[in-house]
Amino acid sequence: MSLFSKDGSADAALAGEVLAGARLVPRITIQAFCELSQTAQLVESAMHDRRMSKVALTTHNGGLEGAIETYKSNPTPNLILVETSLPPEQIPGALERLAEVCDATTRLILLGHINDVVLYRELIRSGVSEYIVLPATAQVIVQAITELFAAEGAEPIGRTIGFISAKGGAGASTVAHNVAWAISQHVRQDVLILDMDLPFGTAGLNYNQDPPHGLADALNAAQMDQVMLDRLMSKAASHVNMLTAPVVLDRVFDFEERDFENIIELAQRSTPLVVLDIPHAWTGWIRHTLATVDEIVIVAEPDLANLRNAKNLSDTLKSLRPTEAEPLLVMNRVGVPKRPEISPNEFAASVECKLLGQIGFDAATFGTAANNGQMLAEVAANHRSNEVYHLIGMHVTGRNTPERAASRAPALRLPPFLTRKRA
Repeated sequence: MSLFSKDGSADAALAGEVLAGARLVPRITIQAFCELSQTAQLVESAMHDRRMSKVALTTHNGGLEGAIETYKSNPTPNLILVETSLPPEQIPGALERLAEVCDATTRLILLGHINDVVLYRELIRSGVSEYIVLPATAQVIVQAITELFAAEGAEPIGRTIGFISAKGGAGASTVAHNVAWAISQHVRQDVLILDMDLPFGTAGLNYNQDPPHGLADALNAAQMDQVMLDRLMSKAASHVNMLTAPVVLDRVFDFEERDFENIIELAQRSTPLVVLDIPHAWTGWIRHTLATVDEIVIVAEPDLANLRNAKNLSDTLKSLRPTEAEPLLVMNRVGVPKRPEISPNEFAASVECKLLGQIGFDAATFGTAANNGQMLAEVAANHRSNEVYHLIGMHVTGRNTPERAASRAPALRLPPFLTRKRA
């Protein structure tokens, strides 16, 4: 009889990172009982991962004994993380005592310091959901939790890409819309653009669309669901849909931190790629949105004000997203005549971001596209910037990036022979 419930086969814990990483952990409660302060910090850092945005965590001291004493008089959460430094022969007995005070539905991840295959197999057979050998990384803990709580057979959640300007007018919207177009045409993948600059957004203009409904209607809907979202979306081009901004000033647009969360999650369930055109501002909802998207692209011009702002954005986002992909950089309007400029490579080195591409200054061609409500590729199919948009699109969709695949952390810090099917 298992000490703790465990759904699904043991092999699920070693499923591919890409599939599991595409799912959000549902609203669950986690309590961690740590013996060392370093372990508590490790667990808390894992909660910064975007997949854990709905999770409620509390940490305690005391390890296994602390958990046993706590649950003698308190209800148990969905998941318990417990660190133990007990000898292997004493762990099963302590787990038996913990099981006596836990609900049958509670799951347990044990954090231990002994890398022993016999102990690991015994713990898994007894019903412990996972055993992670310390020291580990935050990514390892997130992966283990995701494997436990991501619904089996659920469809992968679409990727979210946020575009934001380092300085007002740097061109993040133009880059976002053209990248979305490039992805739709080259990859033939459906893209949804959310124009989040409600008073001044340009997605409708750039795609020559003036739909009767848009993002504001979605935010104001009494009960937002997938059917309602589909009705509010407008088709901008083949494989490109959008929720446009109302672009009116008869009211102000003030939002709570999580007001956009439900719409983004609904969009992810129906569209492989969601492009967020984020206004150049710094509010609670913008900060929260940037902290939870898959990729962030900072668009900047090569001058000092953009450099300062891009550096501030980069540093802040890295601290908000310690286990996530670092922000990416696109240099826009490079080569304005007679303007002193910082070289793109020097700019990227100072900001400490990967430089995805450089888009040259071409007022005539870009102005024509904007005035016609067309993408650059429709106005000038052979323009050099189209290749840049294409390369950005390939990168943010996870294609043509072998360096990222090579740098992925393993799902579990375990001996190689444990990757075989468990007995």
